Amino acid sequence: MGLTGTDPRKAPGANPDAGRMTLAASPEQPDSLRPVPVRDGGQFSGDSGVVVTSLNRAVGWARANSIWPMLFGLACCAIEMMAMSAVKFDLARFGAEVFRASPRQSDLMIVAGRLSKKMAPVLRQLYDQMPEPKWVLSMGACASCSGVYNNYALVQGVDRIVPVDVYVPGCPPRPESVIDGIIKLQAKIEGERQFGKTNERTAVFSGV
Repeated sequence: MGLTGTDPRKAPGANPDAGRMTLAASPEQPDSLRPVPVRDGGQFSGDSGVVVTSLNRAVGWARANSIWPMLFGLACCAIEMMAMSAVKFDLARFGAEVFRASPRQSDLMIVAGRLSKKMAPVLRQLYDQMPEPKWVLSMGACASCSGVYNNYALVQGVDRIVPVDVYVPGCPPRPESVIDGIIKLQAKIEGERQFGKTNERTAVFSGV
């Protein structure tokens, strides 16, 4: 049987769309480019995975979640500081586990223990060698107000030597208390102005 040139779709009563591939109309998709508000004033654009925020907030978020404390301890509070960075309490969850042995690579000074007047110039020198921006956490009652050591040999509060950002009470404070102080410091860093005018130094009290 030979082939004819007749188009079967043109035959009487035939469906003109027979054999033709058609695309079903897809349901209306949500507008994935419409921004929706997210925390800290940014905007998130849904399925596209785009976040719109300011450079100031982005830098503040990066600095708050990459704190490098200085490897520095003065007395028995330093043992609790070591435990805070160990496996059981795991400070690494908050991005602050990288303790540096040099003040030039650190941005957080944890004053862990009582500060003698003989040690005060050394503490200030280490603080001055830290690059900006830098922060100070006063750990324990001895560092904050000399604790039970109210005598001529000790500094009655480390804030007389360096500006303090966070006070953590206790004698000695538990590692959880120090982690809470670091969380409060992270919130303080995110709220600071990262460029332009210097921020006014205000202290935060942990556990309050």
